Amino acid sequence: MDISCSDKELFVFKKIGHAATELGMPCYIIGGFVRDKLLGRVTKDADIVCVGDGIQLAHKVAERFQPKPGVSFFKNFGTAQIKLKHFYEEEGNGDFEIEFVGARKESYRYHSRNPEVVPGTLEDDQERRDFTINALAIDLGQDNFGALIDPFKGVQDLEKKIIQTPLDPAQTFSDDPLRMMRAVRFASQMNFVIAPATFQAIKDNVERIRIISQERITDELNKIMLSARPSIGLDLLYKTGLLHIIFPQMIDLAGAEYMDGMGHKDNFYHTLQVVDNISRHTNDLWLRWAALLHDIG
Repeated sequence: MDISCSDKELFVFKKIGHAATELGMPCYIIGGFVRDKLLGRVTKDADIVCVGDGIQLAHKVAERFQPKPGVSFFKNFGTAQIKLKHFYEEEGNGDFEIEFVGARKESYRYHSRNPEVVPGTLEDDQERRDFTINALAIDLGQDNFGALIDPFKGVQDLEKKIIQTPLDPAQTFSDDPLRMMRAVRFASQMNFVIAPATFQAIKDNVERIRIISQERITDELNKIMLSARPSIGLDLLYKTGLLHIIFPQMIDLAGAEYMDGMGHKDNFYHTLQVVDNISRHTNDLWLRWAALLHDIG
């Protein structure tokens, strides 16, 4: 395997590969685990996609590990999860969470981000991913174990620190507008640059964010706020126009303030600097939000 897995992780992946072979299913690690391992980032969960029934594969794998409390599965979504307890001793006995799903194709209706899903191939599944860096897959088959499958040059984008979509970004963001927030979040978390065509597609589709629930928007905002430098994501939200829709009160801070005819400071960028300053000293989400809101009145 070309990524830096621990011996314990490698053992687990070989067992998953054996279980998939017994079922006659090709299977792969895909997405964030592969991306983060290539970047040297800590990750304690893995997504497994198989060409077949993900729930069936999860149960077959569970026979080998006897996880407690067993397999959690969601039949309507075709997904299943197991947790290997106390797996990461160096991380305070943290769990290793493994999610299983069958490869699929998706099609969207304009007024919903919930797709119609049908079974598909690995290629179909990689095409539906939000960004090239999240479309990376590692083969777990016995004949090709550890081979990297990278049809959209995601490794190249990791090296260049670029966020871009596998397919047409306008269609990608129109289908699922939450991906616009995710693009900003990944750029903020990893200090990456959003590719020009992808950035323009966010600006062009910014109104589509209105179909996304407040809960999902807030979740992405909180992840941006927990970045090492939240100002990166907040500035991108501002420049794309997303912030104007999801948090218009922040926009009111933008622009220089004049006192006695003298230009004072741009309260928006002053606020971003305050958030970055406090973020160097605390990971407390609510202290960071307090810094963001300190001048909003």
